Amino acid sequence: MWIFILFLAFVMLASAFAGSRNWFTLDRLTRENVLNAALITLLVFTLMMIAYVAGFFPQSIAAPVMMTLYTMISGFFGGYAIRMYRNRSRSGTILYQHRSFWIDHAPNLLSVILLLYGLYRTALLTDQLITGIRVTSGLSLMAIGLFMWTLKAVPEFRSLGILLLDRHIHWKHVIAWHWSSESIVTIEYMAEEQSNDQRIRQFSTAIPDEDRKEIEVVLKSKMEEFSEQRQNVLFPDDPE
Repeated sequence: MWIFILFLAFVMLASAFAGSRNWFTLDRLTRENVLNAALITLLVFTLMMIAYVAGFFPQSIAAPVMMTLYTMISGFFGGYAIRMYRNRSRSGTILYQHRSFWIDHAPNLLSVILLLYGLYRTALLTDQLITGIRVTSGLSLMAIGLFMWTLKAVPEFRSLGILLLDRHIHWKHVIAWHWSSESIVTIEYMAEEQSNDQRIRQFSTAIPDEDRKEIEVVLKSKMEEFSEQRQNVLFPDDPE
């Protein structure tokens, strides 16, 4: 039992480390990737259920496997939430963010529901029997809720960069911006992934008419403030 507990602790730490690194960002997801991942997950769980009913996947094996999966989910999303908090901390203060009930409070409400239900699922505060499945599944729900709390649906324009979902874009990497329409602003930036791999990307976000002047002031001031650093990023070998 103690060996298995130590194994679960190692799995959680390893998963948390993986989630805390910038090895994966949400903007890399495509409709095909999400659909394929969902189908593979559904297929795996269906096969596990069939094997369990047929007697090839007994409870003595199924329970440790599911506990390990729940622990991996807990660690990964817990580490992901730490990464999001770290990005927010190093991005400075908020200069502009479009706010509304559905953007600010609705996702947070869902996060709180997941956190509370996850705590209930662990059975630590109830008179239900505490089992490994309940504890690990509850922790996985709480980790997902914590991750959703740190994730914002709209970009945050901050003093030291832009937070785009789970990506921190420093102002020196923002190379241009323009209005795609009356209420849509497009930001072009240089994404740094691994080593020296850099590529130009862009994202668009809706801006209310009453906030148009405010976001223009923010973008113009930051483009000017970090112009020299941006020049060094774009032309690193320029002797001047």
